[in-house]
Amino acid sequence: MTARRVSRQITIGDVKIGADAPISVQSMCNTDTRDVAATVNQIKQLQDAGCELIRLAVLNKDAAAAIKDIKKQVDIPVIADIHFDYRLAIQCIENGVDALRLNPGNIGREENVKKVVALAKTNNVPIRIGINAGSLDKNIAALDIPLHEKMVKSAMQHVKILEDNDFDKIKISLKSSSVPTTIEAYRLMAKTVDYPLHLGLTESGTLKGGLVKSAIGIGTLLAEGIGDTIRVSLTENPVEEVYAGFSILKSLELRQRGVNFVSCPTCGRCQIDLIGLAKKVEDALKNLDKPITVAVMGCPVNGPGEAKHADYGVAGAIGEGYIFKKGEVIKRVPEKDILSELLNLINSEN
Repeated sequence: MTARRVSRQITIGDVKIGADAPISVQSMCNTDTRDVAATVNQIKQLQDAGCELIRLAVLNKDAAAAIKDIKKQVDIPVIADIHFDYRLAIQCIENGVDALRLNPGNIGREENVKKVVALAKTNNVPIRIGINAGSLDKNIAALDIPLHEKMVKSAMQHVKILEDNDFDKIKISLKSSSVPTTIEAYRLMAKTVDYPLHLGLTESGTLKGGLVKSAIGIGTLLAEGIGDTIRVSLTENPVEEVYAGFSILKSLELRQRGVNFVSCPTCGRCQIDLIGLAKKVEDALKNLDKPITVAVMGCPVNGPGEAKHADYGVAGAIGEGYIFKKGEVIKRVPEKDILSELLNLINSEN
């Protein structure tokens, strides 16, 4: 692991981003923001999963108006995602939004930018400049340079607009559906400015493929010390994005929220339904916010020994299982009771 890149720090609501703050995990609602009840319900589900920042799409003035009611019912920082219309940005700030995702070069005349920036300053509302490889300005897209350089060049044009207006509460993202392009864009940006960076891939795909691409792209950058907040974008329930985000951070030992779950890949020695058991244990513990390690192993030959670092675990045998704690077997139970006995032990002590 490379030492973490030194960056400035901004604050969104009560969440600090950058410098030595923990790398935060965020997601985006896929509800219609105008539907306050549905949006609040999804935000609370995301919070239960550990989400620390939430972004909402603001397509029109009705969605911007809904921000006020949503903010009254949630206690997580809310980011408004706005494209082109500066009036929506102003309305969202007035309605209490904690941050904006807004590219200042896309909202028209300089006087409009000044209005938004002035209000953002007064209300301590940071702005994320979000660059997507597939929607670059035509003039930049036509340049004969590598795509990741075009992305950084585009971001810097927006940064300059904000800096020219004496605004520095800035966060930057540079997303592509290509893992190599995304990695190179963030590497270059990390050398160019010291603003905090929001990591992610765009259009990464459905659960399985998207997880792989995101883990490689985001994980590579985090291992190089680059990144201050992350969003794993998936074509899936956004709750899965939060679980994935924390899994990436846990795998690099950058955050330890919730259970560290380990299981063996099974082999011919396995005499129980290990795959089914592992899925049930992982699902049952997914919202337990305790920094413990739980192991589900296939056989008693290597199970307790290989997972002796685990706080709790089970090793399968012929139609039964050995429940162990800190590498020591404490109980032998029939296969039908493995799940309940293991969960009872964990829940009684946590």
